Amino acid sequence: MTTLLTEQPHPDHATLDQYPTGQLVQTLVADQAQAALAVQAAAPQLAQAVDAAVLRLRAGGRLIYAGAGTSGRLGVLDSVELLPTFNWPTERALALLAGGPGAMFMAVEGAEDNRAQGGADLQALAPTAHDVLLLLAASGSTPYALGVADAARAAGALTVGFANNPGSALAAACDIAVVLDTGPEVISGSTRLKAGTAQKIALNSLSSAVMVRLHKVYGNLMVDLRATNAKLVQRAVRLTMRATDADEAAANTALQACGWRVKTAVVMLKAGVDAADAEQRLQAADGSVYTALQHNS
Repeated sequence: MTTLLTEQPHPDHATLDQYPTGQLVQTLVADQAQAALAVQAAAPQLAQAVDAAVLRLRAGGRLIYAGAGTSGRLGVLDSVELLPTFNWPTERALALLAGGPGAMFMAVEGAEDNRAQGGADLQALAPTAHDVLLLLAASGSTPYALGVADAARAAGALTVGFANNPGSALAAACDIAVVLDTGPEVISGSTRLKAGTAQKIALNSLSSAVMVRLHKVYGNLMVDLRATNAKLVQRAVRLTMRATDADEAAANTALQACGWRVKTAVVMLKAGVDAADAEQRLQAADGSVYTALQHNS
């Protein structure tokens, strides 16, 4: 572990604990900027992962996240946000966390060291060749994540590894390696800092790009959200108005007629059809609003 860049003491901040508070906060904030640069450097690999993942997901596959500690929790976070944001089914966005669900809230010591458990946890989900595994480990050597990778490869699933150290075992074990080279942390070894931030940015970028490719977005509008609360209902109305130039009353009427499905309301209003016709057009167009509207062009 002492050879890993993420575990090295930062050469510029040996007296961090002596910094005045203003300097301390500025140092921590400024170092986070390196996370975005690390993700930018890995953008070609992220794009490769998006294209490969979309092919599997269109065939009915699932997104399955796996990791331990901070990395695993970031995977859980990304997975649970896909339903309200993109109406992606919960049974197709799963997350494996070393130590089980309870490890989301309290560290389970030693869980990340169990490679066999990682494999067993994935096997319990009956993985297939259509599945996409997103494996996260700042060190790139977490046994639990490597165990999940072993089982994923045996099932023929696509494996995408996210690691913050070049030349890691996880990167070598996966079909696509997204190396987020964030270097030493301001607080030595605390990979919940910029290493974790880089993973969050990378996951946001990958899952969002995948959903764009799966027609969950129209223009740059989030038109496949699940309106599960008052805030999202209001957002659905605003999105429908922006996509169609309809007024609030017309947007509300269309949304109520189609069960608050923004995509359907957009096609209804732009094509001048009822909810059933709009749904048929979207189904025939594989969910693409643009294609569904071409009937009128």
